[in-house]
Amino acid sequence: MEIQLHNKRILGINGIGRIGKLTLWNHLNLKYFDGIVINSGRELGKKMEDIIQYLSVDSTYGTLNRFLYGYTGESCDIKIPDRSECMIEMDGIPVKILKNARNPRDIDWAKEGVRLVIDCTGVFLDPTLPADHPKGSLRGHLEAGAEKVIVSAPFKIRDSSRKLPEDSATFVYGVNHPSYDPLKHHIISAASCTTTGLSHMVKPLLDTKETSEIVTASMTTVHASTNNQSILDAPPKAGSKDLRRNRSVFNNIIPTSTGAAIALEEILPEIKKVGFMADSIRVPTSTVSLISLNLTFRTELTESGTPIINHNFINDIYRKAAAGAQKDLLVFSENQNVSSDLIGCQAAIVIEGLENHTRTGFLSFNADTLRRYGIETTYDMNLPVTHAKVFGWYDNEFGCYVNCLGKLTKYVDKNLI
Repeated sequence: MEIQLHNKRILGINGIGRIGKLTLWNHLNLKYFDGIVINSGRELGKKMEDIIQYLSVDSTYGTLNRFLYGYTGESCDIKIPDRSECMIEMDGIPVKILKNARNPRDIDWAKEGVRLVIDCTGVFLDPTLPADHPKGSLRGHLEAGAEKVIVSAPFKIRDSSRKLPEDSATFVYGVNHPSYDPLKHHIISAASCTTTGLSHMVKPLLDTKETSEIVTASMTTVHASTNNQSILDAPPKAGSKDLRRNRSVFNNIIPTSTGAAIALEEILPEIKKVGFMADSIRVPTSTVSLISLNLTFRTELTESGTPIINHNFINDIYRKAAAGAQKDLLVFSENQNVSSDLIGCQAAIVIEGLENHTRTGFLSFNADTLRRYGIETTYDMNLPVTHAKVFGWYDNEFGCYVNCLGKLTKYVDKNLI
């Protein structure tokens, strides 16, 4: 039994892990696609009811029924119209599970009527690899019949001598997604959860004249645990550089790295001149992470000698963004939040306005130093600079990342030619 019908939109999802399952939930809620085909690439459980149970409950977000309908009394109806084809109907949407192929080029997307695929495996991240690469590649999806592929992770090009192909690009919905060109871009990265939240924090600052000149910037994300960490201490894999990732996620605060700063430069090229730095600290929670963003600005002083950029000025920037260009994607809050308050919050970032703060000081340059840099003067100079610390919450699984991924997916599908 095939779910392709004339002029119907069928979404392909490769991978049925955390992001794959939550992507299914998101699109069951949106009701934009007429059918969904999920490739698991392997057998799951003993019977179809085992797959349904996995897809219907979640330790972080609860049951699918409550996710879709809350306490309204309505229910999510789930049926099995065709066991032989592993066909499920979930809340009126046909969902077909494919189990036979792990290599993208062997998944018959064309037969299933799938034009757009989201790859949620976390395995195929290098857009430079050919479709016939023995370990599989993103381009395999295109050879198998898909027209566009969206990757639910940042690109990782293994060969540093290779550049990002012209048909590949990174987009974050609400930041740079209008730059998507359907005639040019066929392999798309939706970046990471941290980059998604961070880019929404930085964009309003770059769009505001007084804060557009960033002198220095860095961030730390206090990040919830993920499936690539160990439940208990485990030996490192061959060649592993980060030994902390093998320590128990339950029992430790774990410093690690993040590629958010590099990815941010792809999304907001203006940030390249800043020399942005980023790092991550993993903590034993299931979801919702916190970005601590540190920035230094050149600032002006008022006639009374007070800095133009201050706590209220920064918060007003985010209030305007939350009510304007980034409405619903950026939320400004002055509540005293903790992480569990933001589970499921469908915003790329929630600015913690109560904790944002600034401090202004002066960089002092004597005349001799200035002359060495070609500035002819006999006077010393004091340059006012303002340091700002901005906090932002993001539900790194569903609320921030999968929600923005879903919006990007709809945007790409609407622009299919």
